Amino acid sequence: MKLHTFRTGIYDLVIFDQGVRGYAHLGAPLSFVKGNWQELGSAFTLLGDHFSPMLALLAPLYWAHDGPETLIVAQAALFSAAAVPFWVYVRRALGAGAAYSLAVAYLLSWPIAEAVNFHFHEYAFVPLITAVLFERIQAGRRWQALAAAGVLLLVKEDMAIFVVGLGAGLLFVREWRRAGAAMLAGGVAFLCLATYVIMPAFGADPGRYWYYTRWGADPAEAMTHLLSRPLDILHVLATPDTKLWTLLLLFAPLCFLPLLSPYALAPLALLAERMLATDPGAAGWWGTRYHYNAAIVMALFCAAVDGAVRLHRATRGRRPWRFLPSATVLAAVTTVAAVAIVPFFALGNLFKPSWYPADARSAAAMEAMRRIPDGVLVEAANAVGPNISARTKVVAWAAKTAARPERAPWILADLKDKQPHFASIQAQAADVELLRQRGYREAFSRDGYIVLFDPSPTEG
Repeated sequence: MKLHTFRTGIYDLVIFDQGVRGYAHLGAPLSFVKGNWQELGSAFTLLGDHFSPMLALLAPLYWAHDGPETLIVAQAALFSAAAVPFWVYVRRALGAGAAYSLAVAYLLSWPIAEAVNFHFHEYAFVPLITAVLFERIQAGRRWQALAAAGVLLLVKEDMAIFVVGLGAGLLFVREWRRAGAAMLAGGVAFLCLATYVIMPAFGADPGRYWYYTRWGADPAEAMTHLLSRPLDILHVLATPDTKLWTLLLLFAPLCFLPLLSPYALAPLALLAERMLATDPGAAGWWGTRYHYNAAIVMALFCAAVDGAVRLHRATRGRRPWRFLPSATVLAAVTTVAAVAIVPFFALGNLFKPSWYPADARSAAAMEAMRRIPDGVLVEAANAVGPNISARTKVVAWAAKTAARPERAPWILADLKDKQPHFASIQAQAADVELLRQRGYREAFSRDGYIVLFDPSPTEG
């Protein structure tokens, strides 16, 4: 619905749409949005941005419907499918009643809601694979669990950190120590291989997402700082306090039960990657918005179940702990807590009548899009970019810079909503005026939407 009412965005929906379309055409996962910051009209492979070959599994769906709608539906299906192996996992541990309630709690959890609200990300695969991984561990199937961990590495390179954390946790489980050591060593090896060999081969800069400059200029310096001044970790984890609120909202609905399980080391490792970041560029990592917490929510639920079982076993029949409720009751309390916060996150919009109607400017947006020819390179306003991504080469509308002076032959501007690459609406209006001075002609203008085109390629 958000797509058709112009409430999605180019980041990251169009990026993934363009990449998966490349796979669907039996080519590389190229994105014009990513490439535009290097050279106008160029395409950059997503494998050089993040190592996510798992996206290729979505390519056949584009043969049925070529467009970002496919990604939105596929993500919903993947998130939902994860409830099945999770139900099996909980039933084996706590019984069928707890399995149903906790499966519902997972589906309604705020990390899933916020990820869906962000439209699409490769983390959509993580809850399903994670649920299978923990269920196979619970079933005692070592090789199948190791295979699931290997599949997880194909989702995104930082899932290697998750695998390293899980491997460290399994070292505390006697019958899983060898498998845990294999995960730990394999995760470290894969992270180094992906970061310093595979992705650079596709044009990546290994330091592109290095947001840890307070710790050092590279991983070696950062590790030295962390080991020599461990008290700095506490300060960074609490600054800004957004980090503390996110941690509280992740663990409190689960009654902090994940902390009683060695499985918690897997999501904690990914949380450490985010919360130890110090640079403003990582601000999106720290909060509750976007997709980041979808990568750990299933692991936290599985660790909570394991933690409940461990707590019950440790306290059963012992004084003064005999007053503690059964593991099933603890699961029910966890479910109620998880469901209670639903209205405060993205799913809360479903209860607001004002969320459903299309914006009053939708008709103008649709007419503006109709003026853009098929197949052209177009700088598009953020909200309308996804809606023309299937038939044009969309890049984000952004002002001319010294590094990138060229402009696309078609511009779909919005002078009423502030755009990500402009400081203000006034700056957007100034850019439109500059384009007119450069000779761009107006093809459409209504209700803040303006379509401009460069006539020079078609003249003479």
